[in-house]
This record gives sequence, C-alpha cells and structure tokens, in this order.
Amino acid sequence: MKAAYNQGHTYRDRLTHLGIKNGIENGINNHININNNLGAYADLICNFYANRWPHSSIKDWQQRLSNGEIRCNGSYLEWRRPPWLEEAVPDKWDVIYDNNDLLVINKPSGLPVLPAGGFLEHTLLELLKKQYRADPQGLPKPVHRLGRFTSGLLVCARSSESRAWLSALLRNHQSANGCIKIYRALLQQPAEGSPLLQLKPGNECQLNTPIGLRPHGRLGTIWAAASPEQKGALPAFSQLKLIETQAAGWLVQLTIATGRPHQIRIHCAAAGAPLVGDPLYKLGGLACDQALPGDGGYQLHAHQLQIPLANGEQLNLEAPLPKILQA
Repeated sequence: MKAAYNQGHTYRDRLTHLGIKNGIENGINNHININNNLGAYADLICNFYANRWPHSSIKDWQQRLSNGEIRCNGSYLEWRRPPWLEEAVPDKWDVIYDNNDLLVINKPSGLPVLPAGGFLEHTLLELLKKQYRADPQGLPKPVHRLGRFTSGLLVCARSSESRAWLSALLRNHQSANGCIKIYRALLQQPAEGSPLLQLKPGNECQLNTPIGLRPHGRLGTIWAAASPEQKGALPAFSQLKLIETQAAGWLVQLTIATGRPHQIRIHCAAAGAPLVGDPLYKLGGLACDQALPGDGGYQLHAHQLQIPLANGEQLNLEAPLPKILQA
C-alpha cells in the first residue's frame, strides 16, 4: 500500500475526564457560546492536550486551537485532526489457517495491526475490512496485537464469541489450558556480565524482569523494565533457548508465559542482549527517549502457536521463518 493521505480523524474526550471540566462546563450551563470564547480556556485546554500527547508542545496545541481544530461539542472536547500522510506499508499476507470463523495469517513486518500513532487507515484492520467486506462468513477481526515490525502468526476471528474465547486463551499462557506462543529473534552479542553468556546452543534460561510504565520524553510514559517494588509493575516471564550464535547475532527461541507489552524486546534488553537493530530498548531494558515503539529495524517473528480446542484437541500453527531467523 503506497503512502497516501487519510481523511483525518476526530479525537474526543469527555469533559468529565479533563482537569478543565468545571471551567468549560460552567460556561455551557450558563449558555455561553464556548466555541466563540475558547481562547479564555486556552491555557487549560493546551495544558491538557500537551499532557495527553507529549509528542506535541503547548505551542503546537495553541496553534491548533487558533486554527479551529479544537472545538467543544456538548460534553466533549474534540480535536479535529486534519488529514495527514501515512507511510507505505505491506498489504499482502499468507493465510495459515481459515475454518470460516478463525483466520490466522502470517503478518508481514512493517504492517500495523490497529490504528495508533501515525496510522489510521494503513492497518491490518482496515485491510481486512476491504478484503472481506463481502464475505458471507463475516469480517475477521484481530484477537491480539503484534508490534508493527513483528512478523508471524496473528489470530483473527469472525464471531464475537470466538474473539472473546481466544482473547482469554491468549492471555492465559500460564494455565494448563492456555495457548503456547513461540517466537524467534536475533539478539546482539550479550554484554559483559549478561547471564546469557553462560548459555551454549540448546541451553535455556528464564527471563523474569517485571515490566511497568516508565517516563518517556515523547510519549509521557512507556512500558519498560521495572523493579518489583515499582508501583504498577507487572510480573513477566519468558523462556529463552539459544539456537546458535552467528556473525549477525545470537539466534534464540522465546516462549512467553505472560503477554506484557513489548515483553520480548524488554526482557532481552534487560538480560544484556537487545534485539539486533532495535532502536527503542537499550541495555537494561529501558527505552530511548527519542525512539517510538513503532520504529523498526529489529528481527522478531511469531513462529509457532498451540491453541487448545474445546473438543480436547489442539490446533498447531506455524508461520515460516524469515531467512535471517533460520538456523
């Protein structure tokens, strides 16, 4: 899919969610035309948006307010973002499994799953809508996410019942009745002192660094390695197996027992071996302030998935490995 402008988007926030509720809502209740007098609330509005989306400065929000992009609509504050150019993305994939309800594809690296960041229409969700709009079986929708530059198995379902069932299974890795998700990744040579240096091909170790929200210069907060004492830190467990060492890096297999955001990238970086080419997560598992989760360059592939079925059988799925991740 070539780079193209989208139709723009309106972001809506309830006034009850804002620190500016009382000032604006009092004006509404007193029958004041707020949209003719938004300048009186400029500091409140621009401070709210600058905290909500730290990628833009207060000055940027002041300009958007001046341009008429921000309006009050009843009990909502709206930012009517003008159309913007979305990057080119791959729009072809192989179907791994389809039983007219479940659809499992081999997602290409570079394709976002859901709208986020700079992507609104150049996403797997929108492509599925176009490709399956006339399908009598219904529209398949993603059950879970993969990072934009993570390739491999992605599960979709047509019925809401199957989506709910699969979503619970995919979250329930640690249960005997949960799914088993296996990834391949290419890591940097582990840094001095890394526990991974003790591994030989075929050896395994567990990575269990907690994951929590940490400050980030462009996003405000981001998921990263955390201490067990950090408020809101989530337990996270990955099993790493060394397949072989190569000139390009260490080829590893990872089985995740929890599904935290960016878990594999964070765990490997925290263990002293960030993914080769990962611009975001550095040694120690913390995030670089100038990089974003959707930035590419790393090699990570959702290779195998085992799904226990209601009839007691097991669905075993596998997405072919990219050449760089083959042993």
